[in-house]
Amino acid sequence: MGDREDFLAWVDDTLVAAERALLNGDAAPRKAAWSRREPVGVLGAWRNAQGREAVVEAFDVLAMSFSDCTSYDLQLIAADVVGDAAYTAGYERVTASIDGEPRTFTIRATQVYRREDGRWYVAHRHADLA
Repeated sequence: MGDREDFLAWVDDTLVAAERALLNGDAAPRKAAWSRREPVGVLGAWRNAQGREAVVEAFDVLAMSFSDCTSYDLQLIAADVVGDAAYTAGYERVTASIDGEPRTFTIRATQVYRREDGRWYVAHRHADLA
């Protein structure tokens, strides 16, 4: 496989599993998928954060709000790899509970990734409700 194919396999496996876990109340896989190197940041649909410490705190707060994810579908509309950097842009279609109330929603999300020591990590997320 080439760089792009390897990256997309990581997205389909590790990243999607991390998002589903967060939507079920577990922030640990998402935190593990995020870079420990600065800069990192989130301009999110529910919460913004800048810097690793603030990003981790935001994920913990989000995880406390989400539960019972019955559906998560990532529809990529664009993705590419250039050296040790990559990006994705697409729609996340979700059915999950927020503060105990079942909801279905779509998020537009663009993410930037860095390859560090041979592994991919998220460095930035910009998302809003579609």
